[in-house]
Amino acid sequence: MTTGPADAPDTEPRWLDADDKAAWTGLVSLIMLLPARLESPLQHAHGMTLFEYLVLSHVSEAPGRRLRMSELAFLTNGSLSRLSNVVKRLEKRGWMARSPDPDDGRYTLAELTGAGVAVVRDAAPTHLRTVRDVLDRLDAGDRAALARIAATLQVRPADLI
Repeated sequence: MTTGPADAPDTEPRWLDADDKAAWTGLVSLIMLLPARLESPLQHAHGMTLFEYLVLSHVSEAPGRRLRMSELAFLTNGSLSRLSNVVKRLEKRGWMARSPDPDDGRYTLAELTGAGVAVVRDAAPTHLRTVRDVLDRLDAGDRAALARIAATLQVRPADLI
């Protein structure tokens, strides 16, 4: 039997075979379990979430240690409203500041403060150890396959590939 579009009511679903199910279950496990595994050490050692670390890290790598909020939302895969709430918390901690973009006042820039730079430098080794614990379990071929799969599924922003 042929299958049509997934939303066509007169077609049978294409059920998963054993290989499909193993791949899908593995992917769902990664999606569900890996973020907590990456966040736990950051929470314990530095009192920050993985999302907060990613915000700080992306801004720390940007020219002048500042980015437009819209670009930062894209890089962190977060909505502007979520990012705005997180940046507000980071501002209260003295780690970030926001200001209008002098090149285009319609945009807001998020900028790392000196204290924010220090926090990222302090937290980076903790995050790196956790990332290494994951990546070092994979051989070079597995890491290349993972990067290729992410690119194929388009889950990584194009400018990070």
